[in-house]
Amino acid sequence: MGDTALEAVLRRDRAVVTAALVVIALLAWVYVLWLTADMVMPGSPVPGSTGGDMAGMDMSTMDTGGMDMGATVAPGFRTWSSADFAFIFTMWAVMMVGMMTPSVAPMLLLYAGVGRKAHADGRPIASTGWFFAGYLAVWVVFSVLATGAQWLLARLALLDPSMATDSAILGGLVLIAAGLYQWTPMKGVCLRQCQAPIAFLASHGGFRSSPLGALRLGIDHGAYCLGCCWALMALLFVGGVMNVLWIAGIAILVLLEKTVPTGQLIPRVSGALMAAIGAWFVFRAL
Repeated sequence: MGDTALEAVLRRDRAVVTAALVVIALLAWVYVLWLTADMVMPGSPVPGSTGGDMAGMDMSTMDTGGMDMGATVAPGFRTWSSADFAFIFTMWAVMMVGMMTPSVAPMLLLYAGVGRKAHADGRPIASTGWFFAGYLAVWVVFSVLATGAQWLLARLALLDPSMATDSAILGGLVLIAAGLYQWTPMKGVCLRQCQAPIAFLASHGGFRSSPLGALRLGIDHGAYCLGCCWALMALLFVGGVMNVLWIAGIAILVLLEKTVPTGQLIPRVSGALMAAIGAWFVFRAL
């Protein structure tokens, strides 16, 4: 295959992967928007429930199994059913896909381009889909943990109906912790692996020819990404798990950290701001 033809094929493959990533991210965001719209529109049915009214619904503590949504009840923990856990887990998992897919796109596009060239040279590597599946598997596991954290906060009556902490002190402490983490060596190590896909591949033995090898490579990359972003995801409990603007703001910060070539500048500036705002929250609450 000539160089011109090969370049055309690589461009086509990158376009296909880009289109697929855009569709995946858009579908995830449409789901999140639909969910938040159902939360605020009176008369909408609860997703996954047998009916009811959304007015006065407390999503942070609700039992979605057909409770009377129109009744006024005191804040407190309601026992979650298995359907509740499944519903909240699905919410977190889809939200993570929507938030993290844009930031992993450069890595996936590199993988797709190299994969096509390797196939043309007679040395095929595993499909990009296997790598992406491994990456998403890490965030699925995180979604399980986030669901557990939400259950615990709800049980302790620390969440309001928008699924944000109603304790200024707790919110401030989370902001401070997230801000300080932005300055840690662990954050720096993980962020460098996410910012430089080629360096990540070089330090992990390059591309894999077997599907399981590519899956493991995706898991490794996802683990670095989780190490880089987990503290930022904890901020969802500060601004509201279903606050679309807050979700979008965190997703944009993650994207900027990973794709804008400023080294540690963005996380350190944002970390200082988080810590300062968190300290202000705590000071006002005391």
